[in-house]
Amino acid sequence: MIPLRDVIPSRTTPYITVTIIALNGLAWFYELALPRDVLPLFLQFYGVVPADFSPPTLISSMFLHGSWSHVIGNMWYLWIFGDNIEDQLGHGRFIVFYLLCGIVAALGQVVMDPSSTLPTIGASGAIAGVMGAYLVLYPHSRVLTLVPLWFYFEIFEIPAIFLLGFWFLIQLFSAGAIAATAGTHGGGGIAFMAHVAGFVMGVGGVFAFRKRRRTMEWS
Repeated sequence: MIPLRDVIPSRTTPYITVTIIALNGLAWFYELALPRDVLPLFLQFYGVVPADFSPPTLISSMFLHGSWSHVIGNMWYLWIFGDNIEDQLGHGRFIVFYLLCGIVAALGQVVMDPSSTLPTIGASGAIAGVMGAYLVLYPHSRVLTLVPLWFYFEIFEIPAIFLLGFWFLIQLFSAGAIAATAGTHGGGGIAFMAHVAGFVMGVGGVFAFRKRRRTMEWS
């Protein structure tokens, strides 16, 4: 299922969401400009490598990607769900929330396979946190979604609680299946545990970051 757009308009301009997308785009084009023999070393240095853990990579890794589909898919999800969460949290809180979800996601992957020498890169853990927050704040929202039906596609409006809940369950079961076999090395390059950890952080953390509504007192 591919989400196309949600039905809730943002009340404010999502400056931070747009900036994050732009930074990821710039980082991706920088990766493309690197020589082929340099790129693996670059990703190894700035990605999160559990067996050679370096705290600064918790930030740098979430702005790097491995393919066109990787970066486009992540930025598309951020564009659909990020503006509403930024609207609810406020620009400053959203920056902290987004980065914290990405950090927790990366740490979740480190705990999953601490001996791995493969670099973990991508914004999907942070974006999973945004999706978790969206599930909490807009469970009854509808998301226009492209759904494959045998040999053709149909577009449906799917409740956010179903779409995002289904997505989370897939990540959870995939992470469990990998853990039950041989760690993350056989996971096809997808850090499922990072998705799970980021999503859970988003679900729980949004309550602390959400703007408090002011109440009026009458005398």
